[in-house]
Parts: sequence; structure tokens; C-alpha cells
Amino acid sequence: MILIIAEKAIAGRRIASLLADSAIKEHRSHNAPFFEFTKNGKEHIVVPLRGHIFNVDFPKNFAPWIGTDLKKLVNARIEYIEVEKGIIALLKEFASKAEMVVMATDSDREGESIALEALECLKEKNKSLEVKRANFSAITKEDIERAFSRLGALDLNFADSANARREIDLVWGAVLTRFLSLVSGRLGKQFLSAGRVQSPTLALIVDREKEIIAFKAKPYWEIQAEFKKEKKFTAIHKLGRIWEKEKALKIMEKKDSHGIVAKVKKQEKEIQKPLPFNTTEFLRAAAGIGFSVGRAMSIAENLYQRGIISYPRTDNTVYPASLDFKKILNSLLTVGKFFNDVKKILSQKKIIPSRGKKATKDHPPIHPVSVPKEELSTEQWRIYELVCRRFFATLSEPAIVESMSVEILMNGEPFIARGQRFIKKGWKEFYPYLKSVEVVLPELSEGDRVKLLRLELLEKETKPPARYSQGSLIKLMEKNNLGTKSTRHETIQKLYSRRYISGRKAITPNRIAFAVIDSLEKYDGIIIKPKMTAELEREMDLIAAGKKKKPEVVNDSRKMLTKAIAVLMEKKDKIGSALREALRQDNQFFSCTRKECDGLLVMRRSSFSKKRFLGCSNYPECTVTYPLPQNGSVKRTDKECPYCGKPMIRVSGRRYSFEMCIDPNCKSKDKWKKKNNKKE
Repeated sequence: MILIIAEKAIAGRRIASLLADSAIKEHRSHNAPFFEFTKNGKEHIVVPLRGHIFNVDFPKNFAPWIGTDLKKLVNARIEYIEVEKGIIALLKEFASKAEMVVMATDSDREGESIALEALECLKEKNKSLEVKRANFSAITKEDIERAFSRLGALDLNFADSANARREIDLVWGAVLTRFLSLVSGRLGKQFLSAGRVQSPTLALIVDREKEIIAFKAKPYWEIQAEFKKEKKFTAIHKLGRIWEKEKALKIMEKKDSHGIVAKVKKQEKEIQKPLPFNTTEFLRAAAGIGFSVGRAMSIAENLYQRGIISYPRTDNTVYPASLDFKKILNSLLTVGKFFNDVKKILSQKKIIPSRGKKATKDHPPIHPVSVPKEELSTEQWRIYELVCRRFFATLSEPAIVESMSVEILMNGEPFIARGQRFIKKGWKEFYPYLKSVEVVLPELSEGDRVKLLRLELLEKETKPPARYSQGSLIKLMEKNNLGTKSTRHETIQKLYSRRYISGRKAITPNRIAFAVIDSLEKYDGIIIKPKMTAELEREMDLIAAGKKKKPEVVNDSRKMLTKAIAVLMEKKDKIGSALREALRQDNQFFSCTRKECDGLLVMRRSSFSKKRFLGCSNYPECTVTYPLPQNGSVKRTDKECPYCGKPMIRVSGRRYSFEMCIDPNCKSKDKWKKKNNKKE
């Protein structure tokens, strides 16, 4: 019997169905599924895991947060503890019956680590078991059969690299989280988390918010003219931003009834097509159409496991020479929505894909590999369509635009009108997510007289830097080598779940995020500096390359943390005081709604039900209270309810966000209840 190990049930079922000579049989044992089939007369069993079947943790004597010496925790032994006991029992049951095991987990570092866990369980019962590795980037019949005809060996260096990350992140996360939670008094479910990647990422968000807060707007003026020659068009004074109002007013005094075209410049240029999707660019694009990066990755993984797209965790931006573009395109002709687009691409004289700078040997860029055999949900279809349309764009032709710049003189003052029109849409026809606006100017020649319809002096001011979106933050994390393509979205989701940040389109840190980062920065900057994390990332890459050993890298990280925690412990009282004050302010919402009371409405929790509510800080003298939703983060707003005038709050969860009046008796109640499930 040949035993096959898959990473998830959906992937295991599909691998079995693609390899089987006839129908597969699905069974359960030890409350875990497995699939049975025959191929070439040989019995095969596929056992799917649920990702990692072991967790990394400390020995039980380090479990209590209070009373544990953090310096000892830094160097505590790390244990691999069974979490999927049913699957582990099933593996051991089949171990003695198998003559060979084929590891068919995801072909990356994490997949190699997961495969190694399964192998260690199997070896307990069958030390002589032959072990092979199937590497593939898509779960299609062709890819799976090719992988199983070219079986290789497990890459233990890859597994060690992934396990080093797990151990390092456990130690850093546990020590820093316990330190912050203990000194702030924030224990239980409301603990303050920190981590090797999480804290530098949060620091980037906080630093950007500080830039926004410190920004001082500077006024400036623009002069805009509307001219007409056959059709209306707009021109801006050549100076653009004018910093002195008096200068702008003097220009306005030169207003005339017409202008004279002084220069006309036309230029054709190519807009190069986008590069193939790697993980970072895919997540940025998905965030741009309204997905959280975590949700986008979850859907992409599901589509991969169903054999519809290629593996979604890759750094590669160069398609392999072996990829059969025409075969994939021809299969997509059967998707009605894509039919015309695919026909146009296939009609090109040559299909020459765009190429990025990074070509890796593990997985190709993300691309469609087959047509869905069953109906996709709305969200799944949107991600699938995004991947397909990016694929089309990379195989199509460049777009060609004609840009036009016209200088118009009015009493000697120059105004510039700019236009742009597409001569050839090229890839833009297939990829609608990057907007390009056409501005078509009338036909103008030097010496033409154009009528002035309107001249306006526009008062404006400089804008602060924009807050990060999830897409731009993912890109910044990649630039600073924070985390990996496989973990960055998880880090961002963790910051949301710990309520350090809110806002999907524009990420905003809350007060406790400021306090945590300010404390770590003031007393030990290394923890929040990308340089330290990037250095450890490079060390883990060296493990994967076989140039360093796991114990050495893990011990190096412990030494870094030992120095950092020693500094923090010396200043624990000051750090604790700053964190407690930030927590107190973060819980303050509004002035009490009772007119004769000078108290503040703050978030509290019932001592009996533990439910949160707003209560007056002057209790028991003032007993004003308002219930709060028990799920999601709650933030104050500057708005008043249009029905009763009481304050409004914003409630945000993973996939929803809405505003509501704090008064449950307000007649707006039914309106905001309906918004409860509305996605932002």
C-alpha cells in the first residue's frame, strides 16, 4: 500500500480523484477522514492533515503568566505538542501497512515542516518506511501526475527554516506579550500582544499616524481657466501651486476675453502591461477591490486546493518557459464572461508575457489553471476573475496613448491644458482594475484663438501623507523584509484582532498602539526596528539554503531578546504607567449625557456577565449607562445622532463596519440594526 499525505482535506480529496483509476472511497477513522483508491492495481490511501498537527509551546511549568521569570522564559525548552490526536492516530495505524509514503503537502517551507511532522509520527511505527516527496504548483491532473512520476526527497533544510520561525516567534511573542500585559495590568482576554514581526509592523503604522498628526497644512492657490474652441476644456496656470495670494491676485487681474495657443505638443507613449502576480502584488490588487488581505489569501488558497488557480504563495514574477499559455486560454474560452477577451488575445500574432525581475524555482506566478467545475460564491468568483484578468493583461499587448500638452497665453500669462487619449487600449481592455481616464482636448494649433468662459482662483492646502491601506502596508512590509509572503497577511489580521488598529481602507492606530510603540521605542528601540527582524529573516533563509543550522539561529534570536528584555525590565514601572494611562484614555468615550453631570462615559465590563457597556465615571453618584454591542471593536465618532442628538459610535468587525446611536431607545434603532451585517 502507498500512503499519501496531503495538507488539507479538500486538497487530499482532489489529489485522490486525479490519481485514481476509478471512483475513490471516503472513510473516517479516529474521527479523521481518509481516501482510498487504486492505481495500476495498487492500493493507495490519502490521509489529509489539518495543517500543522503539532503546536510549539513551553513546558507546563511556564504556563502561569504571573510568577514566571521572563528571563528564564527566553531560554525555556520548546516542546512540540500533539494537537490533532485523531490524525496522528490514523497515521500510526497506516504506518505499519505502508511500503512507501509520498508527502504531497504544499511545496514550500511550511509544507515541508508539516510533512516532517507527519513523517515523525509514521517513523515511530515503521522506521524502514520509504519516503518520497511530490512537488507541484497546481492541483490539476497534469500537474499531479507529473509530480508523482518525478518523486523527489523531503527538503529538511526547508522544514528546519520553518520550524526555526515557529520557535523564534513563540519565544519573542510570549515574552513580549507577557511583559506588556503584566506591567499594564491587562490580563485575560484583553492582554496586550507583541511580537517579532507584529511590533515593527505596528510601529510603521504608528509612525505614519504621527506624521499625519504633526503635519501642518500650508495654503496655496491655483488659477483655473475654462476655455472653449468648439468644445470646453480646462487649463491650469503654468505655475501650478502659487504660495503667495498677492501673486495669484495679480495674475487674476490680467483676465481677458480670450487666450492664444502658443505651443502644442503631442507625444505617443506605451503603457507597459503589468507583471505577473506574486503574492504581494496579488494581495495589493485584492485589497484594491475591497478585500482584506487575510480574506483574499483564504479564498485564493481554497481556489488552489480545488485545482482552479496555481499556488498563491510565491515571490516569482516570471512565468516558466514550460507554461502552456494557449492551452490555459483555450480552456477559458468556455467561461462566457471571458470568451471575447480570450479570443482577442489568441488572435495576437505573438503571445509574449511580461516579465518581472524575480524568477524563483519553487512556484510560478499566480495564474488560472482550470475552469471551475462547480459554481463559485460571489467572493470566490471576484478573486478568480482578478487572477484571470491579470493573466490576460500579462499576455496581451502594451497600451498606447497620445498625450497632448497645450500652452495658452492670456495677456502674457501661460496656462497649460493637458489631454490624453488611447490610440490602442492593449492590456487595459482586459484589466479594468487600474483606471485610466481619457481627457480629450479639441483640435488646437499654434495661433488659435480660444474664448475664455471662466477664470477661478482656487484656495487649497497641502495634504498630510495618506494612511496606509492593507495593500500599501503589505508592500511596505515586503520592502522592510518584515515577515514572509506567507505570513504578512496574518500579521495584519492579528493587529486588527488585538484591536491595535481599525479601518479597512485607511488603517488607523488607537491610543494603546501609540503607548505600546512609544514605550518600546523609548526604552529599547531594537524590538520595533525592521532591521532586527530582517536580520533574523536572512538567518532563516540561510537555514533553508543549508548554510546555517536551526539551533544556532534560534539561539542567536534568544540572545537578542535577552538583551532587550533586560532593558525593558529596568524601566517596567514607567512603561506600565504609560500603558495604563493610554488604556484609561482609550476607554473614555464622551461627556456624560446627563446635563448636570461633569463625568465621562467610559467603557466598563459588568462584574457578573462580563458584558461591556458605557457607564459614567462619576458612578455611583451618576448611574447613566448605555449598552454596547458585544462583538467587534467600538470607537467614538464626532457625530451626533440625527434623531436624538446623542453621540454616535462606530462598530467594526472582520467583515463589517457601521455607525449607531448609543441610545437603544432612539427611533434610529431599527435603521442601525439593519446595518449590523453590512460590509464596509
